[in-house]
Amino acid sequence: MTATPTPGKTLLSPKDHALIMIDFQSQMSFATKSIDTTILRNNAALVSRAAAGFGVPAILTTVAEKSFSGPMYAEITDAFPGQALLDRTSMNTWEDAQVIKKINEIGKTRLVMAGLWTSVCIVGPSLSALDQGFEVYVIADACGDITTEAHERAMERMIQAGVRPITALQYMLELQRDWARTETYDMTTGIARQFGGAYGLGITYAKTMFNAHEG
Repeated sequence: MTATPTPGKTLLSPKDHALIMIDFQSQMSFATKSIDTTILRNNAALVSRAAAGFGVPAILTTVAEKSFSGPMYAEITDAFPGQALLDRTSMNTWEDAQVIKKINEIGKTRLVMAGLWTSVCIVGPSLSALDQGFEVYVIADACGDITTEAHERAMERMIQAGVRPITALQYMLELQRDWARTETYDMTTGIARQFGGAYGLGITYAKTMFNAHEG
Protein backbone atom coordinates (compact mmCIF):
# COMPACT_ATOMS: atom_id res chain seq x y z
CA MET A 1 0.00 0.00 0.00
CA THR A 2 1.38 3.39 -1.02
CA ALA A 3 0.03 6.71 0.24
CA THR A 4 -0.63 9.49 -2.26
CA PRO A 5 -1.47 13.20 -1.70
CA THR A 6 -5.04 12.86 -2.98
CA PRO A 7 -8.34 13.55 -1.17
CA GLY A 8 -10.67 10.76 -0.11
CA LYS A 9 -13.61 10.00 -2.37
CA THR A 10 -16.21 10.80 0.29
CA LEU A 11 -14.95 14.36 0.75
CA LEU A 12 -17.21 16.98 -0.80
CA SER A 13 -16.07 19.27 -3.59
CA PRO A 14 -17.96 22.16 -5.23
CA LYS A 15 -18.77 20.29 -8.44
CA ASP A 16 -19.83 16.89 -7.09
CA HIS A 17 -23.09 17.63 -5.27
CA ALA A 18 -26.26 19.68 -5.01
CA LEU A 19 -27.47 21.48 -1.87
CA ILE A 20 -31.11 21.25 -0.77
CA MET A 21 -32.31 23.79 1.82
CA ILE A 22 -35.66 22.70 3.25
CA ASP A 23 -38.36 24.64 5.14
CA PHE A 24 -36.27 27.33 6.84
CA GLN A 25 -39.48 29.21 7.62
CA SER A 26 -40.97 31.19 10.47
CA GLN A 27 -43.65 28.74 11.56
CA MET A 28 -41.19 25.85 11.60
CA SER A 29 -38.68 27.93 13.59
CA PHE A 30 -41.08 28.93 16.36
CA ALA A 31 -41.26 25.36 17.70
CA THR A 32 -37.58 24.50 17.12
CA LYS A 33 -35.89 23.99 20.50
CA SER A 34 -32.90 21.72 19.76
CA ILE A 35 -30.79 24.66 18.57
CA ASP A 36 -30.90 28.38 19.30
CA THR A 37 -32.65 30.19 16.45
CA THR A 38 -29.87 32.77 16.12
CA ILE A 39 -27.27 30.02 15.71
CA LEU A 40 -29.51 28.17 13.27
CA ARG A 41 -29.96 31.27 11.11
CA ASN A 42 -26.24 31.98 11.24
CA ASN A 43 -25.37 28.45 10.16
CA ALA A 44 -27.95 28.51 7.38
CA ALA A 45 -26.41 31.75 6.15
CA LEU A 46 -22.89 30.30 6.26
CA VAL A 47 -23.94 27.22 4.28
CA SER A 48 -25.86 29.30 1.73
CA ARG A 49 -23.08 31.83 1.17
CA ALA A 50 -20.51 29.05 0.84
CA ALA A 51 -22.60 27.09 -1.68
CA ALA A 52 -23.37 30.19 -3.73
CA GLY A 53 -19.74 31.32 -3.66
CA PHE A 54 -18.42 27.96 -4.80
CA GLY A 55 -21.09 27.63 -7.49
CA VAL A 56 -22.86 24.65 -5.94
CA PRO A 57 -26.31 24.10 -7.52
CA ALA A 58 -28.97 24.65 -4.87
CA ILE A 59 -32.64 23.85 -4.43
CA LEU A 60 -34.62 26.07 -2.06
CA THR A 61 -37.92 24.55 -1.02
CA THR A 62 -40.72 25.57 1.34
CA VAL A 63 -43.95 24.06 2.59
CA ALA A 64 -47.22 26.03 2.55
CA GLU A 65 -45.30 29.30 2.32
CA LYS A 66 -48.27 31.60 1.71
CA SER A 67 -50.96 29.82 3.71
CA PHE A 68 -49.19 28.74 6.90
CA SER A 69 -45.41 28.49 7.30
CA GLY A 70 -44.21 31.89 6.13
CA PRO A 71 -41.20 33.05 4.10
CA MET A 72 -37.82 31.36 3.90
CA TYR A 73 -35.00 32.99 5.88
CA ALA A 74 -33.58 36.03 4.12
CA GLU A 75 -30.14 34.74 5.11
CA ILE A 76 -30.70 31.98 2.54
CA THR A 77 -32.61 33.77 -0.20
CA ASP A 78 -30.17 36.69 -0.17
CA ALA A 79 -27.38 34.26 -1.10
CA PHE A 80 -29.35 33.14 -4.17
CA PRO A 81 -30.97 36.34 -5.47
CA GLY A 82 -33.77 35.76 -7.94
CA GLN A 83 -33.89 31.99 -7.44
CA ALA A 84 -37.41 30.61 -7.30
CA LEU A 85 -38.56 28.78 -4.18
CA LEU A 86 -40.23 25.43 -4.79
CA ASP A 87 -43.29 25.37 -2.54
CA ARG A 88 -44.81 22.01 -1.58
CA THR A 89 -47.76 20.44 0.17
CA SER A 90 -45.85 17.26 1.07
CA MET A 91 -43.85 17.03 4.28
CA ASN A 92 -41.41 14.75 2.45
CA THR A 93 -39.61 16.89 -0.12
CA TRP A 94 -38.82 13.75 -2.14
CA GLU A 95 -42.52 13.22 -2.86
CA ASP A 96 -42.82 16.55 -4.64
CA ALA A 97 -42.66 16.25 -8.43
CA GLN A 98 -41.22 19.72 -9.06
CA VAL A 99 -38.36 19.14 -6.62
CA ILE A 100 -37.55 15.77 -8.18
CA LYS A 101 -37.62 17.35 -11.64
CA LYS A 102 -35.06 19.90 -10.46
CA ILE A 103 -32.86 17.22 -8.90
CA ASN A 104 -32.89 15.31 -12.18
CA GLU A 105 -32.09 18.47 -14.14
CA ILE A 106 -29.09 19.19 -11.92
CA GLY A 107 -27.95 15.59 -12.32
CA LYS A 108 -25.90 15.16 -9.16
CA THR A 109 -26.02 11.82 -7.34
CA ARG A 110 -24.53 13.31 -4.17
CA LEU A 111 -26.90 15.53 -2.16
CA VAL A 112 -26.35 17.75 0.88
CA MET A 113 -29.44 18.62 2.92
CA ALA A 114 -30.33 20.96 5.77
CA GLY A 115 -33.60 22.23 7.19
CA LEU A 116 -36.49 22.02 9.64
CA TRP A 117 -37.51 19.75 11.21
CA THR A 118 -34.85 17.06 11.31
CA SER A 119 -37.21 14.21 12.20
CA VAL A 120 -39.71 14.93 9.45
CA CYS A 121 -38.52 17.20 6.66
CA ILE A 122 -34.93 15.90 6.63
CA VAL A 123 -35.50 12.24 7.49
CA GLY A 124 -38.12 11.90 4.73
CA PRO A 125 -36.05 13.02 1.73
CA SER A 126 -32.80 11.60 3.10
CA LEU A 127 -34.11 8.05 3.47
CA SER A 128 -36.01 8.33 0.19
CA ALA A 129 -32.90 9.50 -1.69
CA LEU A 130 -30.80 6.72 -0.16
CA ASP A 131 -33.38 4.18 -1.32
CA GLN A 132 -32.91 5.42 -4.87
CA GLY A 133 -29.14 5.15 -4.80
CA PHE A 134 -28.15 8.73 -3.97
CA GLU A 135 -25.40 9.64 -1.50
CA VAL A 136 -26.73 11.92 1.23
CA TYR A 137 -24.98 14.30 3.61
CA VAL A 138 -26.90 16.18 6.33
CA ILE A 139 -25.60 19.39 7.91
CA ALA A 140 -26.51 18.61 11.51
CA ASP A 141 -26.08 22.10 12.97
CA ALA A 142 -28.12 23.65 10.17
CA CYS A 143 -31.08 21.46 11.16
CA GLY A 144 -33.35 21.62 14.17
CA ASP A 145 -36.35 19.99 15.79
CA ILE A 146 -38.94 20.49 18.51
CA THR A 147 -36.68 18.81 21.12
CA THR A 148 -33.05 17.78 21.35
CA GLU A 149 -34.27 14.20 21.64
CA ALA A 150 -36.18 14.47 18.35
CA HIS A 151 -33.16 15.93 16.52
CA GLU A 152 -30.67 13.43 17.89
CA ARG A 153 -32.82 10.37 17.28
CA ALA A 154 -33.49 11.58 13.73
CA MET A 155 -29.75 12.02 13.11
CA GLU A 156 -29.09 8.53 14.50
CA ARG A 157 -31.78 7.00 12.32
CA MET A 158 -30.34 8.61 9.19
CA ILE A 159 -26.76 7.69 10.07
CA GLN A 160 -27.79 4.08 10.59
CA ALA A 161 -29.30 4.14 7.11
CA GLY A 162 -26.13 5.56 5.53
CA VAL A 163 -26.37 9.35 5.75
CA ARG A 164 -23.08 11.15 6.39
CA PRO A 165 -23.39 13.89 9.05
CA ILE A 166 -21.40 17.11 8.71
CA THR A 167 -21.54 20.64 10.17
CA ALA A 168 -21.89 24.08 8.61
CA LEU A 169 -18.32 25.33 9.01
CA GLN A 170 -16.99 21.92 8.06
CA TYR A 171 -19.03 22.11 4.85
CA MET A 172 -17.43 25.36 3.76
CA LEU A 173 -13.89 24.38 4.72
CA GLU A 174 -14.27 21.05 2.93
CA LEU A 175 -15.16 22.92 -0.25
CA GLN A 176 -12.09 25.17 0.11
CA ARG A 177 -9.85 22.38 1.43
CA ASP A 178 -6.56 24.02 0.38
CA TRP A 179 -5.60 27.59 1.33
CA ALA A 180 -3.44 27.70 -1.80
CA ARG A 181 -6.67 27.95 -3.82
CA THR A 182 -6.34 31.71 -4.03
CA GLU A 183 -9.40 32.24 -6.23
CA THR A 184 -11.73 31.38 -3.33
CA TYR A 185 -9.46 32.29 -0.39
CA ASP A 186 -10.85 35.77 0.25
CA MET A 187 -14.43 34.57 -0.17
CA THR A 188 -13.99 31.69 2.28
CA THR A 189 -12.25 33.74 4.95
CA GLY A 190 -14.76 36.56 4.41
CA ILE A 191 -17.70 34.23 5.05
CA ALA A 192 -15.86 32.83 8.08
CA ARG A 193 -15.32 36.33 9.45
CA GLN A 194 -19.01 37.12 9.18
CA PHE A 195 -20.57 33.81 10.17
CA GLY A 196 -17.75 31.68 11.62
CA GLY A 197 -18.09 32.70 15.26
CA ALA A 198 -14.87 32.57 17.29
CA TYR A 199 -12.99 31.18 14.30
CA GLY A 200 -13.98 34.24 12.30
CA LEU A 201 -12.90 36.54 15.13
CA GLY A 202 -9.54 34.76 15.13
CA ILE A 203 -9.07 35.41 11.41
CA THR A 204 -9.90 39.09 11.89
CA TYR A 205 -7.56 39.38 14.88
CA ALA A 206 -4.62 37.68 13.16
CA LYS A 207 -5.04 39.78 10.02
CA THR A 208 -5.42 43.04 11.91
CA MET A 209 -2.69 42.55 14.51
CA PHE A 210 -0.05 40.63 12.55
CA ASN A 211 -1.20 40.71 8.92
CA ALA A 212 -1.28 36.92 9.21
CA HIS A 213 -3.34 34.64 7.01
CA GLU A 214 -4.30 31.00 6.56
CA GLY A 215 -1.83 28.89 4.61
